Amino acid sequence: MSRSQILVLVAALAIVVVLFFLPKVVVNEEDKESFTKTDTAIPEGHSEDDGHNHGAETANAGNAHMTASPEQLLELATVRARYNKASDDQTRSRVATELAAAYTTVSKFDSAGYYYELAANARPGEKSYKQAGDSYFEAFTYAPSQGRASELGAKARAMYEQVLKNNPSDLDSKTNIAMTYIATENPMQGITLLREVITADPNNQKALFNLGLLSMQSNQFDKAEERFRKLVSVNPEHVEGTFYLAVSLARTGKKEEAVTYFNKVKGLSNDPALAASVDEYLAELK
Repeated sequence: MSRSQILVLVAALAIVVVLFFLPKVVVNEEDKESFTKTDTAIPEGHSEDDGHNHGAETANAGNAHMTASPEQLLELATVRARYNKASDDQTRSRVATELAAAYTTVSKFDSAGYYYELAANARPGEKSYKQAGDSYFEAFTYAPSQGRASELGAKARAMYEQVLKNNPSDLDSKTNIAMTYIATENPMQGITLLREVITADPNNQKALFNLGLLSMQSNQFDKAEERFRKLVSVNPEHVEGTFYLAVSLARTGKKEEAVTYFNKVKGLSNDPALAASVDEYLAELK
């Protein structure tokens, strides 16, 4: 599977776009030697129109004002004005949460994370830190550059670490932390965390999926097949898992089984972009 095909499919399915930034890590248990280090770029900066300098918008969020409805933009402007006029910390904290939700509505996830973080710091709690972490992580997955991914990943980790202090069993937060580490100079830390999640929950779909993707990224299609086969056994209707299982089978020479799973994908999803990708692979397997 070519890099361009992976990126096209990821865009079509809105899954882990951050794959573009991943190093070619080896995820075998036995091989933990040197990894390809990623370049560190100076993060892009941008002054938000609310007066706070909290980073550049993500690729997805950058077009928010062009794609948001007039009603959404009016709501955002209204809540932002209320936030700016708030005269006490309690009111600002409450309105910060509303403002974060308004930014989420128009897909400005880094801005949403910023205000959720303000609210969480004012009134600490597992839920508030999780909201901030999820927003930063969403922005991380759409980051337009390696430097921006690194910056947003660090912000997401900081919020999720607060979540884990209160709830060490939150495997979703732990999995997301792991994926942010994959895009750093220490990807093995992320691999280790994903394995810890699998140890705690062998059927964890998110961890299985991400480990499978990482195996594909390092061209370990036999390992990818193992992960995606397990995932599909846990959730037979997992569209992306089924697709990548088919790709892994094709790359390991199991063409007949690959065809079976590619055809299954077409029955699981009506996405025309995905169907086109499946048809392309089926044509190659004939």
